[in-house]
Amino acid sequence: MKVDGRHYRTIWSERDDRVQVIDQTRLPHAFEVLTLEDLEAAAQAIERMVVRGAPLIGATAAYGLALGLRRDASDDGLEGGYARLLRTRPTAVNLRWALDALRSTVAPLPVDERAEAAWQHAARLCDEDVELCRRIGEAGLPLFRAAAEAKSSGEPLRVLTHCNAGWLATVDWGTALAPIYMAHDAGIPVEVWVDETRPRNQGAALTAWELGRHGVPHKVIADNAGGHLMQQGLVDLCIVGTDRTTANGDVCNKIGTYLKALAAKANGVPFYVALPYPTIDWQVERGRDIPIEERSSREVTHIWGRDEEGRIREVQVTPDGSAAANPAFDVTPAELVTAFITDRGVCPANRAGLAGLYRQAEAGQ
Repeated sequence: MKVDGRHYRTIWSERDDRVQVIDQTRLPHAFEVLTLEDLEAAAQAIERMVVRGAPLIGATAAYGLALGLRRDASDDGLEGGYARLLRTRPTAVNLRWALDALRSTVAPLPVDERAEAAWQHAARLCDEDVELCRRIGEAGLPLFRAAAEAKSSGEPLRVLTHCNAGWLATVDWGTALAPIYMAHDAGIPVEVWVDETRPRNQGAALTAWELGRHGVPHKVIADNAGGHLMQQGLVDLCIVGTDRTTANGDVCNKIGTYLKALAAKANGVPFYVALPYPTIDWQVERGRDIPIEERSSREVTHIWGRDEEGRIREVQVTPDGSAAANPAFDVTPAELVTAFITDRGVCPANRAGLAGLYRQAEAGQ
């Protein structure tokens, strides 16, 4: 995607001993690029949510392990780096998938060949993610086109999304936003309701920012407004991403997704989930078995913003002494999902639907 006329990925490398990432903690008020020069820097970037979104977390972890192997490619270096990166974020399955794939690739190699092989593997993983997201966009485009054609002439297709599942959450294109971008580029009038997505405001800060850069009409709404808009007939469909999808089709995504799915079901609004295959966890049968990350209570009690003088500041929004809880994700049961939009097409949100597209993975091959 483009920022001020220049194409960017969310992670890239200009030399073989460091990688660059967009610092998402500074958006939307400042666009800054951060350089990661070692494994620990990559780990902290994931933990601090400099990078976030399941696919991008996986890509950053792969590059992080490759950076670690440039300093220590021994078995101890490989296993130690793997363990450090694996514990950065517990919920998104792409993290484990990317690290497992890279470790399997380099472990059989001689020590002096591991670092370069890891670097090349991380680069291929990023290229693959871009292609997977492009395919998700192509798979979802017919659904958007049909929904738009079903509306009265001249009315935009009104789409509600939660959190950020755009190109900032992946290497490029995005998952849930990929069909939106393709519909917009195809001339389909689209207007997006952007959930603010408290407590970190990934919708208000990131989704709105990237939609604006691409010229897609949108309005930011309070998280609690979605149900009202659906009741008023102002939402034609919902689409979200996912950090982990279980074998039976349960969806773990940013906290608040479940409430939107309930509202959509109650009001007859289609609720789609967009996902690439690495987000499917065949080892977990149901959503209740997914570990839910509990993040710092400060994300709830404080908020970042830009003041009238242009300074980016953090302010407290709760009374002194009030405790806060901060579960980062919730689980949407498969029966609330209209369909999955994947890199291999659209399928029902259940085991049979997923297995029909990913038979080898479902069989553990």
